[in-house]
Amino acid sequence: MLFKALSAAVYGIDAHIIDVEVDFSGIQEAQERFSTVGLPDAAVRESRDRVRAAIRNAGFSLPPTHITINLAPADLKKEGSGFDLPIAIGILGAQGALLNRDLSQFLTVGELGLDGSVRGVPGMLPIAVAAKQRGIANMIVPAANAPEAAVVEGLNVYPVESLPQARELLNAAANGGIHVQPYRVRSSEMLDKLQQYPFDFKDVRGQTVAKRALEISAAGGHNILMIGPPGSGKTMLAKRLPSILAPLTFAEALETTKIHSVAGVLDAVCGLVTQRPFRSPHHTISDAGLIGGGAVPRPGEVSLAHNGVLFLDELPEFPRNVLEVMRQPLEDGTVTIARASMSLNFPARFMLAAAMNPCPCGYFNDKSRECQCTPPMMQRYVSRVSGPLLDRIDIHIEVPAVQYRELRAGQASEGSAEIRARVLAARVRQHERFQNEAIYSNAQMTTRQIRQWCELPPEADRLLERAMQQQGLSARAHDRILKVARTIADLEGVPALTVQHLAEAIQYRTLDRNFWS
Repeated sequence: MLFKALSAAVYGIDAHIIDVEVDFSGIQEAQERFSTVGLPDAAVRESRDRVRAAIRNAGFSLPPTHITINLAPADLKKEGSGFDLPIAIGILGAQGALLNRDLSQFLTVGELGLDGSVRGVPGMLPIAVAAKQRGIANMIVPAANAPEAAVVEGLNVYPVESLPQARELLNAAANGGIHVQPYRVRSSEMLDKLQQYPFDFKDVRGQTVAKRALEISAAGGHNILMIGPPGSGKTMLAKRLPSILAPLTFAEALETTKIHSVAGVLDAVCGLVTQRPFRSPHHTISDAGLIGGGAVPRPGEVSLAHNGVLFLDELPEFPRNVLEVMRQPLEDGTVTIARASMSLNFPARFMLAAAMNPCPCGYFNDKSRECQCTPPMMQRYVSRVSGPLLDRIDIHIEVPAVQYRELRAGQASEGSAEIRARVLAARVRQHERFQNEAIYSNAQMTTRQIRQWCELPPEADRLLERAMQQQGLSARAHDRILKVARTIADLEGVPALTVQHLAEAIQYRTLDRNFWS
């Protein structure tokens, strides 16, 4: 007897609906034969042993016969353990243990334990999105994945903890309807409640210039590099950057959650990424770990930081080939990973925050300690960060050591709430400016938009010309200076750029010439 169930396979951050066709011959044989076709990987092929044991240990009979399972379309590679539950449902249906013969409105996903329990799998949110697009009304998912799947509105999500529970749900649907209420979450309330950050700029003493630069970076979505001696507060400042960013919209949260779900790093309790990501990989990371990859490509750190911050501490300690792979994502906001069998695109629009010492010992230009590094040593150290990568970082600032009196000051500095209010006001101005464009911040402006929104008065134009000639700035640096100047004007609520806005923006591009020249 032939029986069909529906499941899904994830490719990149999208899912495809898969037909799980089970043929149960019903003819008693001396030895059971279990065949799986349709380009299954090792995890899918091994499912026959898990499914066989789960069916028997859950109290169902499975006579020795020939069972053929086809995962269609057959030209797409199937991977992962999420096909266990639909295969088991298909076998039960094929041997007549299900009252419901039509599962066209049910999509099932889940891994089976040998005792018949159902375990969670990664990538549930893209699967739920695909089910809604296909017009499938109901999903039977592991209880651990229910919050994630229920984020998609318009779906009836039924969490199950065992194979018999899934069978009871399907039989109830055939006997007049399911009386169990589907799992529900209120995504908007979840976003509002969980927008809390453990770090605050009130903890930072001194570093007024650095805090101003981080405010500009957050307001316009600009990349930033902090250079300073050890212990000056570079990491402390970077960790507080998410606390002044604009809150995630529901569309951004959904897109970010899809990436984290596919990568298997999503918080199962919440089911939705409610805060802007802050990713801080160690400098021993590989290029595939940073950009993404694998036999079946998975998102890397640049994609996990999408709509958030990627912080690279001790920037020159990263291998040069690892840093160079970031050049294309910084420019385009996407990562394309090509393999012989497939080519996948992962979103990677993030803010880059980086920190480094000015020299190997870390005390160049420090007033309290003497630098022991020779000029060739310093040059080799800073040259680990290439010019093309540095050119894609909008703001370069020096973070000097904090003085004792600033550390012991009794009055608390300005907190994240005050800074965030100014950042949000600047973001509102950008939203109004780009409401008919496909961008959301000044850092994303194209050349055409720069010419439209960054018109300079004559004296500012002459200042920028002198700066480019004296410092040898590139055309990319020219555009990024104008973007930063536009953000500074937005923070002040001024519609037109002035000399003061441009001068401050140029100031944030001069530091790299002191170290890399």
